[in-house]
Amino acid sequence: MTEPQRGRRAIEVGPTGKTVATNLGRLRERRGLTTRQLSAALERGGRPIPPSGITRMEKGERVITADDLAALATVFGVSPSALLLPMTDSPSDTVEVTGGGSVPAGDAWRWGNGDRPLKLTEGKERTEMLEHHLYGQPQWLWSAGRDASMVNAQLRAQGFPIDEWLLKAGLVEPPQEGDDG
Repeated sequence: MTEPQRGRRAIEVGPTGKTVATNLGRLRERRGLTTRQLSAALERGGRPIPPSGITRMEKGERVITADDLAALATVFGVSPSALLLPMTDSPSDTVEVTGGGSVPAGDAWRWGNGDRPLKLTEGKERTEMLEHHLYGQPQWLWSAGRDASMVNAQLRAQGFPIDEWLLKAGLVEPPQEGDDG
């Protein structure tokens, strides 16, 4: 009887990995860069990837790590979303996101840009948006340029337990005994 083969299992490239591979090739060509030129730029940025590695990435034969992704986005001068998400003709086009399934492209891009959760549960949209802002971004960012106290007041007026959420998120200190609130 033959022993089953043991060892490292190959990491399968999923839908988002395939999108990154496609976008890597697209951005490299749009910038007029050869794989050697891109490799040199990545090396100057502190993330050396040989030209053959870039070719394998574009073919979906090599997994692109988070560090690779950040370095590529930096070299191309784009946000990581420009590599992670597919370019579509319409926000209503359906795209595939690893772990999220099929979603409208507009929702995927707003999620990728930090504006909202990828999916919202009917009837829980406001709570999920609040949690997204409180746990997924620093408070100075989620107020989106508006005065944070104004945002907090609006949330309180709408019945959100904003004080409880801010405490849970570690964004405010708990009130001390004798404080009036």
